[in-house]
Amino acid sequence: MRQIRQMLRLARDGVSAREIGRTLGVARSTIQDNLKRASTAGLAWPLAGHLTDAVLEQRLFAHAGVRRGFRRRREPDWASLACELKRPGVNLMVLWEEYRAVHPEGYGYSRFCDLFREFERRLSPTMRQDHPAGDKVFVDYSGKKIMIVDRETGVVGDAEIFVAVLGASNYTYAEATWTQTLPDWIEAHVRMFRFFGGVPRLVVPDNLKSGVHRASFYDPEINRSYGMMASHYGVGILPARPRKPRDKAKVEAGVRFAQTYILGRLRRQTFSLAEANAAIAAALERINAHVMRRLGVSRRQLFETVEMPVLAPLPDADYQFAEWLLARVSLDYHVEVDGFFYSVPHGLIREQVDVRATTRTIELFHRGLRVAAHQRRYGGRRHGTDPDHMPSAHRRYAEWTPDRFRRWGRSIGPNTEGLVLAILANRPHPEQGFRTCLGVLRLFKDIDPERAELIAARAVAVSALTYKSIASIIANKLERSSRDTEDAIIEHPNLRGPGCFH
Repeated sequence: MRQIRQMLRLARDGVSAREIGRTLGVARSTIQDNLKRASTAGLAWPLAGHLTDAVLEQRLFAHAGVRRGFRRRREPDWASLACELKRPGVNLMVLWEEYRAVHPEGYGYSRFCDLFREFERRLSPTMRQDHPAGDKVFVDYSGKKIMIVDRETGVVGDAEIFVAVLGASNYTYAEATWTQTLPDWIEAHVRMFRFFGGVPRLVVPDNLKSGVHRASFYDPEINRSYGMMASHYGVGILPARPRKPRDKAKVEAGVRFAQTYILGRLRRQTFSLAEANAAIAAALERINAHVMRRLGVSRRQLFETVEMPVLAPLPDADYQFAEWLLARVSLDYHVEVDGFFYSVPHGLIREQVDVRATTRTIELFHRGLRVAAHQRRYGGRRHGTDPDHMPSAHRRYAEWTPDRFRRWGRSIGPNTEGLVLAILANRPHPEQGFRTCLGVLRLFKDIDPERAELIAARAVAVSALTYKSIASIIANKLERSSRDTEDAIIEHPNLRGPGCFH
């Protein structure tokens, strides 16, 4: 229309049609045709101020007898082209070439593109985002909850509704979970991938704390457990921009649709969590089978024909939820997880380690290498210690048991075994006698077994049940005389045991 206005101004100044065409870069015949149209419409320069471009176009190019919106040329099925455009590698040029192959007299490429964009604007009054098949799945929790009852206790509570929508086909998944916490969030993703039967290239979550530690336009910080789940499935995480709901318009629309189909229709019923998810699964069948008015196909048909073939395959096994934590190794070479303590190699004291906690195992990593693995504890002893993690001195002490000392004593003779039992029985706790037994057995190491048996018998007879008392018997060779033994102990009262003879 800008050129039409300039053409009328030049024509008023007496410029020829040929010269006007040369100035505007338009064919002379086109200028002559437009001047004829202007004359027929009674238009001449200067134009009235109320003549907008739209009014001017209508007066110049309207055809008598043709109703508004009527197309003189054969149009394609724009809805089917919108579906085809979601396929990988398909663009408007490819679709136009196919259209012209069937309709050689059809629209040119530029007009074809204009008409298609006009059809897209009718689908949504806001900016449309192109979502290639298999590219993105949008996930979020519904702001509204569903009522759940515990059948055993009768307690009624509210459950969250997780919703996921594939970008290209609008294929929808939903389920109820008790909370929005990390375990429920990740397990919902696992079941979502299983429902789709494949994996898209990207997951677009809202900035839920369970998935995103720190929301940022430039560098969002993903929760490590969430990132490990994504790594297992080979999918990328692309959080929506903070406070930009149109970044995830797909799931917002899916949430509203799910609320209508799920919450609206189930609002008068009370379920257990399993019953609620069974009802939601039935509602999903209706949602995905519903024919979309503008496109003329259902979500399921679009998913099966366009999106499912290009989804990446699922891994061999589902992801097992694991929580990742940072911990500092304490001086006793143990790390605390939920009130229980798990050992790592003693050389890592004061080092920072990564903890991977599942329902069954605790794994500890240092600089990317696994350094320890334990069965997770929920009761019993609060320490889980691997002997290989101990310093050698600690390891030897941990291997001490009453039965082991008894076997050592028995290997020398029955009197020595009796001495070991007497030492252990003489302490409030057997463990308090371990060091004494160890010292006695070391004293006996370089002594003939026959003499060791005599020493053990004498020590039991006079209740000399301390390391120093037995060492005195050995040093003074008092194992054969009961009187000599008693005199030696009297002369050295600090060598007497708690039950020593007076």
